[in-house]
Amino acid sequence: MNRSLVIAPQWIGDAVMTEPLMRRLQARGERLTVGALPWVAPVYRAMPQVAEVIEFPFAHGGLQWAGRRAMAKALRGRFDAAYVCPNSLKSALIPWWAGIPRCVGYSGESRWGLINQRLPNPPEGERPPMVAFYSALSGETGLAADRPQLQLAPGAAAAALAAQGLAAQGFYVLAPGAEFGPAKRWPAAHFAELARQLALPVLLLGSGKDAAVCAEIASTVNAHQLGHCVDLAGKTSLDEAIALIASAKAMVSNDSGLMHVAAAFGVPQVAVFGSSSPLHTPPLSDRATVLWLKNDPSYQPPLDCAPCFARDCPLGHTRCLNDIAPARVLSAL
Repeated sequence: MNRSLVIAPQWIGDAVMTEPLMRRLQARGERLTVGALPWVAPVYRAMPQVAEVIEFPFAHGGLQWAGRRAMAKALRGRFDAAYVCPNSLKSALIPWWAGIPRCVGYSGESRWGLINQRLPNPPEGERPPMVAFYSALSGETGLAADRPQLQLAPGAAAAALAAQGLAAQGFYVLAPGAEFGPAKRWPAAHFAELARQLALPVLLLGSGKDAAVCAEIASTVNAHQLGHCVDLAGKTSLDEAIALIASAKAMVSNDSGLMHVAAAFGVPQVAVFGSSSPLHTPPLSDRATVLWLKNDPSYQPPLDCAPCFARDCPLGHTRCLNDIAPARVLSAL
């Protein structure tokens, strides 16, 4: 059996998009170890094809040469092949320093000497959907039909639900955050209005960066229905958040990493898109409904500015999100 190291992307959504690659590699007899940053490692623990997850103790930015050299030394002699998902120079350093004989990845960022089996990197505007982009590292064809699928470890759901005093399918999840910026976030007031109309308890999930918006939503909702909305932003591990999403009756989110987690579990969901495009990064699930005013012919005047892919609305109105009413999301849900 070939022993393979996969260097994971650094974003939750991208990590989910690599699951079909793991499935392809494992199906042809490769034993998979994934090297991942701590905030995406839990995604790989929800992939049964992955035999081992190694958490890389690195931070965003910087090459962190000493730490990568030490990690590479610890991994030397363990692997026959490496698959490098990110395009950065630093992501290819560990396989190279570890002396892994076959290293597969895309050409990019001056790493000609580090990747010995290179795929041409398509221009940004011509890149295929992310699942196909990552699955191409397998060297196989027929990638368009691949959809990510996650699976909880035994007991994970029970532990997460017990900690919140909830039963499976007995609550909704709202994920109001989006790492990229305000132009991807449906307004907090809209989330609060939606939460007030849901018949079951509501959990707000997100990272510590989402604490302010989640606190605002919870405060508004609980002022009318005490205890109806539970703010868990920054208060759960990603393992726990994944288990709660997988156990929810349904989920509403922006275009975010947690959106892709819900899709990979087949959870009914409504995904609200604003400045980004569901043509490139949709939730890949038959149980997902996407709301995007850009492709709504009944919305006037048309959103000629979308998708702008900006962090903040360049025109100052953020119509693409403000004009998606809570009643419309409730109806879709």
